[in-house]
Amino acid sequence: MKKNLKRSTLCVHGGWEPQNGESRQLPIIQSTTFKYDNSDEMAMLFDLKKEGYFYTRLQNPTNDAVAKKIAALEGGIGAMLTSSGQAANFYAIFNICEAGDHIVSSSEIYGGTFNLFGVTMKKLGIDCTFVSPEASEEEIEAAFKPNTKALFGETISNPGCKILDIEKFAHIAHRHGVPLIVDNTFATPINCRPFEWGADIVTHSTTKYMDGHATQVGGVVVDSGNFDWDAHAEKFPGLCTPDESYHGLTYTKAFGKMGYMTKLVAQLMRDLGSIPAPQNSFLLNLGLETLHLRMARHCENAQKVAEFLHNDNRVAWVHYSGLEDDECHALAEKYLPNGSCGVIAFGLKGDRETAIKFMDSLKLITIVTHVADAKTCVLHPASHTHRQLSDEQLREAGVAPDLIRLSVGIEDVDDILDDIRQALDTCE
Repeated sequence: MKKNLKRSTLCVHGGWEPQNGESRQLPIIQSTTFKYDNSDEMAMLFDLKKEGYFYTRLQNPTNDAVAKKIAALEGGIGAMLTSSGQAANFYAIFNICEAGDHIVSSSEIYGGTFNLFGVTMKKLGIDCTFVSPEASEEEIEAAFKPNTKALFGETISNPGCKILDIEKFAHIAHRHGVPLIVDNTFATPINCRPFEWGADIVTHSTTKYMDGHATQVGGVVVDSGNFDWDAHAEKFPGLCTPDESYHGLTYTKAFGKMGYMTKLVAQLMRDLGSIPAPQNSFLLNLGLETLHLRMARHCENAQKVAEFLHNDNRVAWVHYSGLEDDECHALAEKYLPNGSCGVIAFGLKGDRETAIKFMDSLKLITIVTHVADAKTCVLHPASHTHRQLSDEQLREAGVAPDLIRLSVGIEDVDDILDDIRQALDTCE
């Protein structure tokens, strides 16, 4: 296949290159295992001395083709699909951290990730310090410790819709000899490629825009290949010292720039097994084929909806970076010049009950846990996705009690606006 294809072409053609007489569409290889003619060939696979398929928990042709497409879209050297976005973030961190280690994370991230880092990973002995992404470099650097192994943030925060200053975070991470990991779910590689701004590893919940139709749950970890693990070998013994479970193999020495990805698959996926079903990867691939078209429509519709909300006196506030007076507008112009996403955060004049009454009055727009879908949907995070957080944690995560997360779909925008208008009328 021709190199240096545009992202819109990669959405359609990336990952799967059929040979003469093969299926034009990516096939579903719904098999747990793969046959070989002799035991020596199988032994070579288990010793990582030969590439090939032997068990779907580690590798599967359908999964790998979709991972290859996403890696190409992000401009990375390799990718691994997972069974959810949560699994992707866990694997990305756990691949370089162990008990006794520490990470620093932006506080304005998805509530599930906030809980993963702040509660669950602490039970594994990995501590996390949360910092405001708007803090100065000096303030963020003060959170680093000798055992810090990564810095984490979201390109566009869920649900607050804040834009991460990726270059600032990358400079801080690299000054401390650690990688910057960025969750790029909301922006997608169509609107932002964090590797171009210094990020080292990218994650996604592929459940969202990449799928786009709420048909499968999945995630992905993508490596840029740019971080020099051996230059900071003392920080990353899992990558830079022998792995006794693979006969003393050292990942960075044996696989070079692919060391991080190889360890991710051969060690973590081998032992933890959070794989997607090939059928799910097939559905994800169908979504990816129209990602570039849908993102343009999402952004076009969301801009009009944000402007409507901004100008309605029943609305207390709106966060959408496409608005000229939004606090993140300048960052959006830098990192997201072609549009951000379809997600808007806003609050109504009144109280929490006002928000609930508004949502309950919607007819076309549905209340669902999902976000970043072809269909317009809405959620009240403080009552739903973030309800496990205290009020103090909500504020730290950038979630106000009255915040409504509106995910604008690809329907006719006039129909979306009509539904919002009539629901607002019921709150008067």
